[in-house]
Amino acid sequence: MTKSELRSLYKAKRKALAIETCDDFSLDISNQLLSLPIWDKSFYHIFLTIEEQKEINTEYILNILSGKDKNIVISKSDFKTGLMHQFLLTDATTIKKNAYNIPEPVDGIPIPNTSIDVVFIPLLAFDKKGNRIGYGKGFYDRFLKACKPGVIKIGLSFFEAEDTISDVYDTDIPLDYCVTPKRIYTF
Repeated sequence: MTKSELRSLYKAKRKALAIETCDDFSLDISNQLLSLPIWDKSFYHIFLTIEEQKEINTEYILNILSGKDKNIVISKSDFKTGLMHQFLLTDATTIKKNAYNIPEPVDGIPIPNTSIDVVFIPLLAFDKKGNRIGYGKGFYDRFLKACKPGVIKIGLSFFEAEDTISDVYDTDIPLDYCVTPKRIYTF
């Protein structure tokens, strides 16, 4: 299937999930993450949940990162440039939803993309080769391209892998892992 077809399909699948199911799946995904060999790093980039899109609840992962005393990095999206700007999440960080309901830092301590070791990536669908489908604006592909070589890219998905995405582009950056409530895919 094409990205467009899969995007529509998985938006509908996600919309059909009960809030309780999303929460249970989010906890399962967080617990699965604990078995990955990623916990010796310093800077972890994570998205803040867009509740209106029934995204994975990243509060559980934030609690793990805080408990392990890691540097947590969050983004602010610039829809004019298509870029994401990274900020350290601290107790003093003020979070506000933008026009797209994305929770973002109002301001804070900027973190260069090249400092980030691990990126947790939101997605709608992915395939068995590690290709992913997001909302279609390319924010994460541009962001990942600006990160250091070897940055660990981890997709988080309520659903299992598709066999293949038929229209993958050269500019698409594949995942290293994708974690679902039931399993971990390694690419």
